[in-house]
Amino acid sequence: MFITGIVLVAFNLRPAITSLGPLVGMIQEDVGLAHWSAGLLMSLPLIVFAIMSPLVPKIANRLTNEVTLIIGLTALFIGIIIRSIPMTFFLFTGTLLAGLGIAIGNVLLPAVVKDKFPQKFGLMTSVYSTSMGLIASLASGVSIPLAIDLNLGWQGAQTVWAIPAVVAILVWLFLHKNNKKDNKVRQQNQGAGTNRLWRNPLAWQIAIFMGFQSFLFYVTISWLPEILHSHGLSMEAAGWLLSFTQLMGLPASFIIPVLAGRTQSQIWLAFTLGMCSIVGYSGLLLGTSYPILIVSIILIGLGLGGSFPLALTYIGLRARNANQAAALSGMTQSSGYLLAAVGPLFIGSLYDIAQLWTIPIITLIIVSAIVMIFGMLSGRNRFI
Repeated sequence: MFITGIVLVAFNLRPAITSLGPLVGMIQEDVGLAHWSAGLLMSLPLIVFAIMSPLVPKIANRLTNEVTLIIGLTALFIGIIIRSIPMTFFLFTGTLLAGLGIAIGNVLLPAVVKDKFPQKFGLMTSVYSTSMGLIASLASGVSIPLAIDLNLGWQGAQTVWAIPAVVAILVWLFLHKNNKKDNKVRQQNQGAGTNRLWRNPLAWQIAIFMGFQSFLFYVTISWLPEILHSHGLSMEAAGWLLSFTQLMGLPASFIIPVLAGRTQSQIWLAFTLGMCSIVGYSGLLLGTSYPILIVSIILIGLGLGGSFPLALTYIGLRARNANQAAALSGMTQSSGYLLAAVGPLFIGSLYDIAQLWTIPIITLIIVSAIVMIFGMLSGRNRFI
């Protein structure tokens, strides 16, 4: 049941965001958002992640992981419903609430896995990160068909993703009811040593790796359809290619944490994933033919698909216990997502200024190199 609960939480950590990218053009037209406003909309959940992440372990220490996850899933459900109202206020308010719910799940999942499956952390990270990637790619791919082919509009295409939240809430209510005694013991001293993390170089290296790989992911989710559309593809085809990008990352999402858990150093993994991203985004600069775009998308998918679970695996591998994992998760995701929040807004603003995707894509290539460097630094065999 805990494995089921973990997978269900993972199912809810991406669709509210990844389903938005293909629909952003429809939302802009309907609500009247400029590119920078649309970028802000995509960045808003990341800003919430940055603010909430260091607070989540403290909240979980008081309420238990189960109760905190239930609160997060409930906030996500309400947020998805609210932002289906075609008004700027509700659009941003709902996105903020959804971001709050996702932030709680982001931080607590590594801690729950470290606590329940300490000897199988790499494998379980593979399971839930792959689940996350699978549903994220599905959300990107079906957004336009749901909105247009089924006549649900962008509002209905968003509301669909409230269903997995309801299912997850029911499962975690059951788990909470049957796990109260164990929770009381496990939650002791949850926040111990958190302040020291903010002065730890390795913790910062993981945070920067987490932040810049998230920068790449959320920029890609937000703007890849528009970049592909600029190369002559229809928006529906661009939406499915965004889905394909994430599907290509699923093998890496599953294999990378398993490999990382079996080796003492993960430097070579970070280097390989970094090169995939660098070459992939470089291919988008050419974009002269459909085959080049497909190869680029595959490489980008592999790079992004492997980097995020590698960052999650670092949290477990570099921490000595579940309490430390929760604190490290909160710290790295707070500072990391603050950096990532700049991404969609910054890239959208660059496009507004240049009216071309060349400069934004060059920026993504530079960021890919930074991800590779800090991934290799984080991959050294050390504890925080």
